[in-house]
Amino acid sequence: MLTKRIIPCLDIKNGRTVKGVNFLDLRDAGDPVELAKKYAKLGADELVFLDISATLEGRKTMIDLVLKVAEQVNIPFTVGGGISSVGDVDQLLKSGADKVSINSSAVKRPELVTELSNKFGSQCVVVAIDAKDIDGEWMVHLAGGTIPTDLNLFDWAKEMELRGAGEILFTSMNNDGTKAGFANEALSRLSETVNIPIIASGGAGTIQHFVDTFKIGKADAALAASVFHFGEIEIFDLKRELKQQDIAVRL
Repeated sequence: MLTKRIIPCLDIKNGRTVKGVNFLDLRDAGDPVELAKKYAKLGADELVFLDISATLEGRKTMIDLVLKVAEQVNIPFTVGGGISSVGDVDQLLKSGADKVSINSSAVKRPELVTELSNKFGSQCVVVAIDAKDIDGEWMVHLAGGTIPTDLNLFDWAKEMELRGAGEILFTSMNNDGTKAGFANEALSRLSETVNIPIIASGGAGTIQHFVDTFKIGKADAALAASVFHFGEIEIFDLKRELKQQDIAVRL
């Protein structure tokens, strides 16, 4: 049985880790390099580092910060934000990233996913999808959730799998930062739609929420930010409880 992964997410803006609610009202959560170092020691399975304003501001991910974070961690490390070419990914992987996350650029040019998969292997291509439940329809949004599209979450995820994505990182904009739990109904449907791992994101507030997203949402990994950044949930305690609930994790 594959172990379920716990993944702290470092949303970066202006060189600092930030966290908001429903993608808004961002507040400072600390130095990303120090946080990355701490999580690697505390038992995180992977890290995700997202330069959340890169696409909106039309610039590339901060390579120097990627280098610094990569020096401090010995666990897989995904980087996203402003990635739009094979050259961008080549530079990030050479800077220490293990995987890359693409979102807006995949919608603008879906062929990019195929190009990246062919060049670097599907295992390092994570397609991030930010979606919002609007009148019962999960619709994809771009540029940090600021631009709505007419793409349906499930159709889009399937297309990304067919184009070579190795994982889907699904963030529910409705649940993001609310600490009311993950979007398990949508996650469960997503797991039936695609045959690649799904990372659940948006809504973690308690240890039970993680239990539910693995058991009900059928997620392969769970990503969270504020509950880890502000010490509300300790990763070791979380994993110990997951194990007691017969969920396979790496301790």
